[in-house]
Amino acid sequence: MNDISSPRATEIAAALGAVGERLNRACLAAGRDPADVQLLPVTKFFPASDVAILYGLGCREFGESREQEASAKVAELAALTAADPSAVRWHMIGSVQRNKARSIAQWAYAIHSVDSPRLIDALAKAATAAMAEGGREQPLRVLLQVSLDGDPLRGGVPRDELAELADHAEAAAGIELSGLMAVPPLGSDPERAFAALHSAHMDLLRSHPAAKTLSAGMTDDLEVAVRYGSTCVRVGTALLGSRPITSN
Repeated sequence: MNDISSPRATEIAAALGAVGERLNRACLAAGRDPADVQLLPVTKFFPASDVAILYGLGCREFGESREQEASAKVAELAALTAADPSAVRWHMIGSVQRNKARSIAQWAYAIHSVDSPRLIDALAKAATAAMAEGGREQPLRVLLQVSLDGDPLRGGVPRDELAELADHAEAAAGIELSGLMAVPPLGSDPERAFAALHSAHMDLLRSHPAAKTLSAGMTDDLEVAVRYGSTCVRVGTALLGSRPITSN
């Protein structure tokens, strides 16, 4: 187990407390119960030792964005903490290549970036196989990523295609449609972006009432996201600092 009295652990503990207080204030200002909004630590590009510190501070769910890094970190965390792997939930928040679906289905609790029927089919096949082989016990939760600017390079399904994609996900075996995710376009007004996302989520809930998760908001805009119904804020920088490793 990591030394929870180390300088790094002290730093992370203080940051976790500050972000938690910030999230509580945001919820109260929005007239919401803080228990209804999850803080998801984003640990991509940070070492497993940092994840172990967060684990020691009570965190049990973590966000990653690259399959190779995440799968290695899953094993490292188990070794560092001697924890039951089933006690930890890993969220894939980055874009997913279909050829990585089988690997991701071995460790991911949820995927926040699903935006095409072909990806849904690949994940459904991989999750079904993983359950049959004993690699996972529950269906893979999927969140549909909504494009808020129509830019295909940034990922996400256009809003006018969302209903059809949701129906496709609902019908697929091995996965569970859990909700929506979005990232506001760079330089955009987060108020407008999250208002549009909230509207899309309300539309989705009319036909898919179990898809209650709304993954929205990060370090710079979590207050706005909470005001527009986010149930999961993805926070990295405010918890762990600037990224220590650049993407290859």
